[in-house]
Amino acid sequence: MVSISFSVCCFIFLFIIALFYFSKEKIKNFDNTIFTCILIINLIGVVIDLVGFLSFNYLGIENPLSILIAKLFLVYFMSYAFSLMIYILNLTFLIKGQVKNLLIPFLLFCFLVLLLPIDIYYEGIVAYTYGIGVVMAYLVGFLIIAIMIFCLLKIRKSVQKKKYIPLLVFVFLTLAVVIIQILDPELTLLLFSNSIVTTLMYFTIENPDMRLIEELELAKEQAEKANNAKTDFLSSMSHEIRTPLNAIVGFSQNLYEENIPDSVKEQVKDIISASDSLLEIVNGILDISKIEANKLEIINDEYRFEKIFDDLVSLARVRLGDKDIVLKTYYDDSIPKVLFGDKLRVKQVILNILTNSVKYTNSGFIEFKVNSVIKDDICRLIISVEDSGIGIKKENLNKLFTKFQRFEEKNTTIEGTGLGLAITKRLVDLMGGQIVVQSIYGQGSKFTIALDQKIVANPSSMVLEDAHSTVLTTDTFDISGKKILVVDDNNLNLKVAFKLLEKYQLDIDTATSGLECLDKIKAGNDYDLVLLDDMMPKMTGVETFSELKKIQSYHSPTVILTANAIAGMKEKYLSEGFDDYLVKPIEKNELNRVLKRFIIDKK
Repeated sequence: MVSISFSVCCFIFLFIIALFYFSKEKIKNFDNTIFTCILIINLIGVVIDLVGFLSFNYLGIENPLSILIAKLFLVYFMSYAFSLMIYILNLTFLIKGQVKNLLIPFLLFCFLVLLLPIDIYYEGIVAYTYGIGVVMAYLVGFLIIAIMIFCLLKIRKSVQKKKYIPLLVFVFLTLAVVIIQILDPELTLLLFSNSIVTTLMYFTIENPDMRLIEELELAKEQAEKANNAKTDFLSSMSHEIRTPLNAIVGFSQNLYEENIPDSVKEQVKDIISASDSLLEIVNGILDISKIEANKLEIINDEYRFEKIFDDLVSLARVRLGDKDIVLKTYYDDSIPKVLFGDKLRVKQVILNILTNSVKYTNSGFIEFKVNSVIKDDICRLIISVEDSGIGIKKENLNKLFTKFQRFEEKNTTIEGTGLGLAITKRLVDLMGGQIVVQSIYGQGSKFTIALDQKIVANPSSMVLEDAHSTVLTTDTFDISGKKILVVDDNNLNLKVAFKLLEKYQLDIDTATSGLECLDKIKAGNDYDLVLLDDMMPKMTGVETFSELKKIQSYHSPTVILTANAIAGMKEKYLSEGFDDYLVKPIEKNELNRVLKRFIIDKK
């Protein structure tokens, strides 16, 4: 035992640590419970040491009370070591339910130490114990320390360094102090070393603040993993859903163009409309999952806003159908011809707002206006969509951009998942813009979006060509004599492609795998265009294309044909060297664009 001044200092220091520790919010777990025991045992040990010093000084070392206090100090030493061992064992074997099994033999050892005789040496300010009871306490201590060292060596690769290294230091410090104590009993360092270990544990591995941060980081990491798993799952499901959709849409479009009764044609039209709705839902879920996983990127490029405006007006008119609604449109002529931004996302957010107005307006008007404010090389687009629809209640305005939120649940004729506006808000935020909603319930709503786009002073030739290109329609055209290869492992997809392409009077060849595609090219077949599916077994489309590029005689334009429509995939495929990108289900207008670009324009 040490001098009283030394013990008093240890007590004050540990008491301050205890005050901080118990005053802060703690995570309820087994580690914290054990550390709490270690801290309390250490404080009790200091109190025993102080009481022992007073007892030796005033009652003498032969007094039964003094001998009992000396034995209790040995029990303290064993208890401290045992608690530290439980802490380390829990990291190794997760022994929460087995502490009682370890506690019984430990208590027997403690009882044995209390029964065995000891002697006390006390002179001046130096006091220590020796005898059979002391030897027994040290033997138990060495056994516990050996178990701790074994456990730490076992878990060295599985425990974080910021927790493992301090524990290793603590155990070897305890071992060193016990050895020194045995060799030189007058150097009473045991209580001091235990106090140091407890204090360092608090500041390194058991500080409640640090534990809360660690738990938050772990929860964040687990949430990110779950989010990534969800995104991967949705990506896979997107491909799986798009494959049968490709067949449904493709065959329906072909059937619609056949000479069939009007009643059947109307039913086929409904099938196409339902397929489009399902595709819109799939795209919405994919977009929101990508946004939440922070994997959706804004990809800026040059574009003509006037073309986007015209496309949006055309789409809005189609979606109006037979509704008694007047569509008013206005386009500010001062908007520069070519802007720089993410044209797909700009188009998407506006289309979402327009579609929302069409859904919730049964009669009256929808006004689609685009104004601009130009400053230096920035054009701020002020896009507004106003309608005479059902409007939004004031209490629901703040919830409007929450995903899966719909407020007119009784109106079962309105389709949708409630993702459109949530995606719109996220996309506008990603593009650095703002969106404002004004609405009077029962009278209508007005959505206003402000987006800053850079002005392109010297547009690229591709954008200028696009400005003068022929507007494509869903009508087919004759390109007889041209040869095309379609590669897809799904026979149903091949049938769809064949049906879509046969009306162009093309010479159509097919392959069901990447290897078969390579064999056809190596056999000397020359194609004006190759449509290559990506998700194929044994050899993907990307891998197949990589092998095709190694064939010196291969110069055919190659378009990736994929159900993988996640944002950013087009850019990824183009960076692989593909000439273009077609998404399943294949849209007739997109197919026309590809055929025109690679066959008609190259005649």
